[in-house]
Amino acid sequence: MMSPEPPGASDEFVLVAILDNARNLSNLLKAIHFRDQVTFFASANGIRVTAEAAKSVQGNAFIQESIFQEYHIEEESVMFIINLTVLLDCLTIFSASSLPGVTTALRMCYRGYGYPLTLFLEESGVVTVCKIQTQEPEETLDFDFCSINVVNKIILQSESLREAFAELDMSSEVLQITMSPEKPYFRLSTFGDAGSTHCDYSKDSDMIEAFHCNQTHCNRYKISLLKPSTKALALSSKVSLRTDNRGFLSLQYMIRNEDGQICFVEYYCCPDEEVEGIDS
Repeated sequence: MMSPEPPGASDEFVLVAILDNARNLSNLLKAIHFRDQVTFFASANGIRVTAEAAKSVQGNAFIQESIFQEYHIEEESVMFIINLTVLLDCLTIFSASSLPGVTTALRMCYRGYGYPLTLFLEESGVVTVCKIQTQEPEETLDFDFCSINVVNKIILQSESLREAFAELDMSSEVLQITMSPEKPYFRLSTFGDAGSTHCDYSKDSDMIEAFHCNQTHCNRYKISLLKPSTKALALSSKVSLRTDNRGFLSLQYMIRNEDGQICFVEYYCCPDEEVEGIDS
């Protein structure tokens, strides 16, 4: 574990977060690395890092307070914009020279508005200090995805979704998602140059852990918007798919870090169009 700072040093910071293993943070942030500029938001509950594109897709990585060995925040919340590419480069600065089983300890500190985010990284007694410029925050998109408006929810093993994406034609412009209380229950469809491809799942499938469908919904989503979420899919063990009454899609990935702790990455995506009728 990283050695403590001199007494009183932490008093200068409004945020101090300590991790024994920096990879637990960097791996999670890689799952939303489809934009350079991201919004960093910290509260007493932990840290949320948000990436957005085209006002149509949003990725959120959640690092709960309990994941950190130490976590102190002196204000109700801390928010700024930071370059995620630079942050990841700093977090993995030792990775090329790391020996198997050796971890990088991290102390992440922030003094407040206008100051850089400071990272103290230590591996095998060597300490590197990185200071990353922060920018004034902007409001993130509010997809207004409320639980009370969710009409369909399916929880399945990520392995099955990874297999489906391998079978589907990703040259298609859209992915069509059908959720229904009746057959085909849960269907993924693409429409590529070679024709239509469908992957069907019964509600009783071994791969589906929970199936709550109140009404038939069939929506199309641009694959270009969904592709960034496959980074989170590759790391996850389970995924929850939810659609609300507007056809907005929520993909929540459950990811277990190297210490066995559970973290979440969530993507929101606007529908491209609603589809009338289903071909069984």
